[in-house]
Amino acid sequence: QVQLVESGGASVESGGSLRLSCAASGHPATYFCMAWFRQAPGKEREGVARVDSDGKISVADSLKGRFSISKANNTLYLQMTSLTPEDTAMYYCAAGGVCPAPIEYYKGQRRHFFQHWGQGTQVTVSS
Repeated sequence: QVQLVESGGASVESGGSLRLSCAASGHPATYFCMAWFRQAPGKEREGVARVDSDGKISVADSLKGRFSISKANNTLYLQMTSLTPEDTAMYYCAAGGVCPAPIEYYKGQRRHFFQHWGQGTQVTVSS
């Protein structure tokens, strides 16, 4: 069983940066595809970025250039820059099996491909 614990969420002003962390335990995280999702109030959960077990990365097209994902040992990171109020959401870490598709593929029911989820960390961006 995999346990995922996110941290790093905060309230920041527009234009600011944050780095989120997700500590994985209970199973070697290197065997898993790991991803970040986010969910704003009243909106569906959407994929932000993912990194597979080979280190291949996919970042949502709408976030490229501002968001980046990385993994070191058993910790997943999400670096976010030039934040805007539209980035306000609960950010979730997730882990699953092989994930060859772009992160945008894992929407709706497909996000259940990721069997393990953290509790989320809140990011609030004020204008």
